[in-house]
Amino acid sequence: MDIRSVKNLFKLLSVIGLSLSVFLTIPIFLGLMIGEAYGKFLLFDALLFSINLFLYLVLLQHKVELSIKQGIVFVNVIWILLAFAGSVPLMLYSDVTLAQAIFESVSGFTTTGATIYTDVEVLPKMILLHRSLTHWLGGMGIIVLGVGLFSLINPSGSLTLFKAESTGVKMEKLTPKIKDTALRIWGVYVLFTLVDAILLKLEGMSAFDAINHAFATISTGGFSTKNASFGYFDNPLMLWTTTFFMIISGMNFLVHLRLFFGDAKGYKTEEIQWYVVIFLFLSLILSLEHTFHSTDSFMYSLTHASFTIASVLTTTGFASLDYSLWGQGAIAIVIVAMLIGGNAGSTAGGVKVIRYIVVIKSIMADIKQIIHPNAIVNIFIDRNKVQNKVLHSTYAFVMLYAFTVLLVMLYLFASGYDMTTSLTTSLAAVGNIGPGFSLTGPAQNYAFFKSADLGVLSVAMIIGRLEFFTVLLLLSRNFWRQF
Repeated sequence: MDIRSVKNLFKLLSVIGLSLSVFLTIPIFLGLMIGEAYGKFLLFDALLFSINLFLYLVLLQHKVELSIKQGIVFVNVIWILLAFAGSVPLMLYSDVTLAQAIFESVSGFTTTGATIYTDVEVLPKMILLHRSLTHWLGGMGIIVLGVGLFSLINPSGSLTLFKAESTGVKMEKLTPKIKDTALRIWGVYVLFTLVDAILLKLEGMSAFDAINHAFATISTGGFSTKNASFGYFDNPLMLWTTTFFMIISGMNFLVHLRLFFGDAKGYKTEEIQWYVVIFLFLSLILSLEHTFHSTDSFMYSLTHASFTIASVLTTTGFASLDYSLWGQGAIAIVIVAMLIGGNAGSTAGGVKVIRYIVVIKSIMADIKQIIHPNAIVNIFIDRNKVQNKVLHSTYAFVMLYAFTVLLVMLYLFASGYDMTTSLTTSLAAVGNIGPGFSLTGPAQNYAFFKSADLGVLSVAMIIGRLEFFTVLLLLSRNFWRQF
């Protein structure tokens, strides 16, 4: 890497670091307001701000021009440094190891929501807010925020950076500059967060709990301020409100942005239609499964089933109860939701509904081609022809997803964990879901894992968040040879 690439990297990191340090003043301000010992947090944040400000000023006159390859390297470096930066406050204010703190930080920024804390309610409120902030920043992608800010420095480099994070996902520019599009998406993101927080407050949550849960909901993250998650509040209205916001957060945010431009046609896309159908279908059969095998009412079952499916489908990871106790049939239904995920362009993780649509239509086209060998069979989604390169990248993604889950599962199984824990934990980490089953079920946590295990799971979460190609390209010799 030449000196110019190094300067590009450090100037970019300084912008991201300055942005992060500004956001970290929020929990510090909370600590000041409620009388918590914020001194160590303030010292760390001041140091973070000072270092990045120094780097930025030194490189102020340096013009950044990123190639796509540089963008890929820099995105990976940024996520690694975010993990370390987010872990420091956790180590300062709780009794955790470095591996545990990094895991918690990665889980936050990747919106996975898996936690190593056995009791979050004893943590200082500013640390609870810090955890929720990592969700909120990571939800739309800390890099998308960087797109808006970084384009202020270099308009040509910002698009390159976004492509590096979202390899394979197309971002349409609704405004002439991608910076404006990114900032407007964040405007929608902030609006949803405020509305969700206000509704939760009106429904009985404290302002603190409402803000934290809104951060975790809109980001489809899952960190809660309570050990029992939403089960603590025992409020059906809160569950339905959160179910709604989880579902819309699992949709492509460009569709929501279009609505503010007066265009609601985006909600009629095949991906969103199938996404809603899948949610309704799985919620219904899970509620019927529980109703038939319990003494609970159908409405009770429907409320918790809908909340659970929304939480797992959007990879949020909240829990209103321990649904692993609902029986093996219920577990099977929830695992189906774990395998699907939300929409492309959303804050959700997982495979994404659109990829399943592409694969299924491709299989149907192959069957038709076998029956009619001379026919020309094309695949269309929303009346647009799917190009072969999209088919290839979709199949490659699905294979990489399955292969990564398999590797993590085999590692955990070889480490001595049972098959259910190994399989569902690997799915939960790679899919950025949070809870699995057995030892990592909705009523459990990740505190029992060894440091090496947490390291593997942290890498799996980052790979899943960056959708494989961005990370795995670094393993290619040709990538570095042509860098």
